[in-house]
Amino acid sequence: MTRVDFYLLQDVEEAARHRFACRLVGRAAGTGKRVHLRAATSDVAAIDELLWEYPRDRFLPHARHDPGEAPFAPVAIGSESERPGHRQLLINLTAGIPDFVAGFERVCEIIVVNARAEGRAKYREYRDRGYPLFHHEIDDWE
Repeated sequence: MTRVDFYLLQDVEEAARHRFACRLVGRAAGTGKRVHLRAATSDVAAIDELLWEYPRDRFLPHARHDPGEAPFAPVAIGSESERPGHRQLLINLTAGIPDFVAGFERVCEIIVVNARAEGRAKYREYRDRGYPLFHHEIDDWE
């Protein structure tokens, strides 16, 4: 069954969510996991650029979701309108829960302080669907 991890950041800005997602991508890719990072269409280009620059001491091989090319990259970035191919980890930065989460071993939801209501709604929905849930309070991570 898919494991769902909620990371609660003590930050308020959306940029912190994106940077923390890059950290998770780096950790997962470092262990050989294939990652799909799902973002709002308006955020895909910024996250793509951020993965080239952050963290500064690390290169994270990645590609934008493209059925012809993304399957070869360890990390694919896609928007809410795209269905990913086979991956082990989904990092969901969109407001909704995709209908394909059961196809992943693990899902990560990153919540900032000013979006806790959205995070609680997602938590309830995952719980109601029967997924095992894990909660991580993240302080001073940069």
